[in-house]
Amino acid sequence: MKFVFLSDTHSKHDQVTVPEGDCLVHCGDMSSRGDLYEIEKFSLFIKKLPHKHKIIIAGNHDFSFEDERKQEAEELIKTAGAIYLNDSGTQIEGVNFWGSPVQPWFYAWAFNRERGQEIKQHWDLIPANTDVLMTHGPPYGILDKTLLGKLVGCEELLKKVKEVKPKIHAFGHIHESAGVLEKDGTIFINASNLNRQYQYQNPPIELDYPK
Repeated sequence: MKFVFLSDTHSKHDQVTVPEGDCLVHCGDMSSRGDLYEIEKFSLFIKKLPHKHKIIIAGNHDFSFEDERKQEAEELIKTAGAIYLNDSGTQIEGVNFWGSPVQPWFYAWAFNRERGQEIKQHWDLIPANTDVLMTHGPPYGILDKTLLGKLVGCEELLKKVKEVKPKIHAFGHIHESAGVLEKDGTIFINASNLNRQYQYQNPPIELDYPK
């Protein structure tokens, strides 16, 4: 199964050339401020893509997935033929996915959680049999370095990833650390498509599911 990973398109998805594949994965921040018209435009974009499977999580910019517009936003994704995950999972062709939009507190954005016990409660939900983990933010020390050289990933998430050992852990959030890193049997993917200046820079990442 061929995967295509995207993240942090921030309503600039029309600039992205999406390669063919079997499963499209988007790791959040599909919008700029989470307005429903942005989510609708994104859902139309997703609907036109030929991928058999499409899995989406929200990010810290996607406010409508956490506030009173939550039901409408999720329905827009579903009508696009995609699966929306929020601290939940799905299985596709024998591959177990789990997705969560939360990240350590970052200004007054959506899906913020305090480091430590509050965010750990979300990671505790990740099943032991997870093959592909989707989070919006990175684990600590892995593709999480800002332009100032600060590591801003989640320590509790790193602990859980070491415990579960998914084959793939895909995320975004830290635009300037986009890339792929294989470590301790897990392929880590920061799939951010925009750079720090919110300009399209990084093409989608293609990966054949490891056997």
